[in-house]
Amino acid sequence: MSGHRLPPDPGREPAGPAVDGEALAELAAEQAWLDQAHRHLEAMQQRSVRAREIGDRAVRDEDTVDARVARFHLKRREEALHGGRGPLCFGRIDTDDGDRWYVGRRHVEDDDAAPVVVDWRAPVSAAFYRATAVDPCGLDFRRRFSVADGEIVSIFDEDLSDPESLGASGLPDPLLAELERSRSGQMRDIVSTIAAEQDIIIRAPREELLIVQGGPGTGKTAVGLHRAAFLLFQHREDLMDKEVLVLGPNPLFLRYIAEVLPSLGETSVRQATLSGLFAAKYRVRAEESPAVARLKGDSRMAAVIEAAIRARIKVPADGLEVRSGLAVVRFSADDLESMVKTVLSRRLPTNQGRDVFRRMVIAESWRRHAARIGSDSGTEPVFVSAVRADRSFMAAIDKLWPNLGAPAIVRGLLGSPRRLAVAADGILGADEQRLLKRSSAKKVADESWTESDLPLLDEAEARCAGLAARYGHVVVDEAQDLSAMALRLVGRRADGGSMTVLGDLAQATSPQAIGSWSAAVEALTETAPEVAVRHAELTVGYRVPAAILDVANRLLPFAAPTVTPARSVRQGGEPPLLLQVDDAGLAEAVVAEVGALLERTVSVAVVADEQRLGSVESALHDAGLAVDRVGGGGLPGAGAVALVTPGAVKGLEFDAVVVIEPAAIAELDSGLRHLYVSMTRAVQHLGVVHTRPLPVELDG
Repeated sequence: MSGHRLPPDPGREPAGPAVDGEALAELAAEQAWLDQAHRHLEAMQQRSVRAREIGDRAVRDEDTVDARVARFHLKRREEALHGGRGPLCFGRIDTDDGDRWYVGRRHVEDDDAAPVVVDWRAPVSAAFYRATAVDPCGLDFRRRFSVADGEIVSIFDEDLSDPESLGASGLPDPLLAELERSRSGQMRDIVSTIAAEQDIIIRAPREELLIVQGGPGTGKTAVGLHRAAFLLFQHREDLMDKEVLVLGPNPLFLRYIAEVLPSLGETSVRQATLSGLFAAKYRVRAEESPAVARLKGDSRMAAVIEAAIRARIKVPADGLEVRSGLAVVRFSADDLESMVKTVLSRRLPTNQGRDVFRRMVIAESWRRHAARIGSDSGTEPVFVSAVRADRSFMAAIDKLWPNLGAPAIVRGLLGSPRRLAVAADGILGADEQRLLKRSSAKKVADESWTESDLPLLDEAEARCAGLAARYGHVVVDEAQDLSAMALRLVGRRADGGSMTVLGDLAQATSPQAIGSWSAAVEALTETAPEVAVRHAELTVGYRVPAAILDVANRLLPFAAPTVTPARSVRQGGEPPLLLQVDDAGLAEAVVAEVGALLERTVSVAVVADEQRLGSVESALHDAGLAVDRVGGGGLPGAGAVALVTPGAVKGLEFDAVVVIEPAAIAELDSGLRHLYVSMTRAVQHLGVVHTRPLPVELDG
């Protein structure tokens, strides 16, 4: 293994050993090749523009469906070729049978359609990420590029035919350089530095439910996004229509990851939060206590909703008379109850079942009438038409089996103790029923829905009207914080159960958190019980230095004893700075620490509970430092210190993090997990400023 770096002044003959001259020649040759690849890409882009212009003219001249469809695909092709940012190519592989492939961000071909760059998602590219000295995957040689502004600044070579050459040299230079880079306000793609264990997950089959457990810094979010890009490449035609849905925990997280998929040239993706999926239908206006949120997220609520819907179907005690003008047919309550049970046993959406029930009653009415002596079989059309036109019959059916909507079902449950008692009988206890009770607004449009109501509404909608719109694949991140009811919602949207579910049980801080991946699978597969389920674990941390991660991992035996601690490949690093001060000196100490960090890092965050964050914010302002509150949809501004609570920092990363008063964070609900999350956001430096003794769980 060897690394070559460009001399400071490429215009001069480099001083030093002869190998520098060889390195310069290699760099020059690869740069010439990369320049040629860019020219081929520009030619492809120009051809796509001309093709789309021809499509535009065809639509103007013909205005046919075929012409519009053709233009749509030509426009998507043009967008794909012009989209994407970052280096075009990041390496090369030489196979043991003499083939050479350049691996990059997208496919590039020459004028004869021969590949110049192969897409990182192509099957041949897998060896670039997975080859080792132990298993070279058919390669003799791998070369990695470090590229800046279209210029190759260094190359790193690996002789995969010689196991001794790899020795104990550790991570490749390009990956180390990427890990050491300063963080900004947005996540970057990892397409040039995907690790082998990540690549296996990224390229997993689409036709399965993939559960990915990964600790801090293991790259699970990036893996999920790159998996979405991979599936769009592998199943382009199907997923262009069905799309991929990426679900994140909050708008802040979505803004943080927003540039990753566009940088890979992918646009057939919808990125949303759970509440964002319902923004056009239900407005979230209220919050509720953790106890209520926990109960609403319990899987038993699905049975309560089903019972509430069933309770709306009321067979009249005196039965039903069906009048056709030719005769009157009478049904007893038992007759009707039997037909209702028959329809419900088919597990149809309730409103669809209502139509089936109505047709069943009409058909049975005719059968009974036709069985009478003297009836004329030729009058069936007249009989049926007369029954259908009878307003009293339709009114009776509407009363017996009303057309139901989700808001009415959920409002009825939460606003009526009587209805809730009937639906929850044998499912929820009396105390639990009282916990759910709330007053309903006079109008549905004015209802104060909460985040926890949304899965209930979706469950009711699925039971009443059928399954929601489905996506070709669903990626859900930070899934450890979702409730069973929320996961049922997610599962309903995945065509055939095709999902990638990512999270870390050690970072589960929501009161509704599912608790285990086995329980999550049960909830996710409610509508696709036959889907294959695969579990994967990311155990190698790339972001958090070992010196920080080792300290944070001390919390795991208490916060999440079943979770395997991640190990960092970034050995060493700065040990956390533990600074104890008195109450009067807390703000001053934070200002001093932040000021020192700003002199040597790009992004700095201060994590504390809301009360302490307010006092620190004033002190930082007084010291002339720019600060920016982070939460909701707001990312930290450029050059400002990010002020963030433990509940909002999950999923983000900064060069340096200052955690204030860990003991206070540990006292929050799921406090040790909040503290674990807060301490693992730093990629270079962690400072801990406290007045109270540190939690005993942090003792080494």
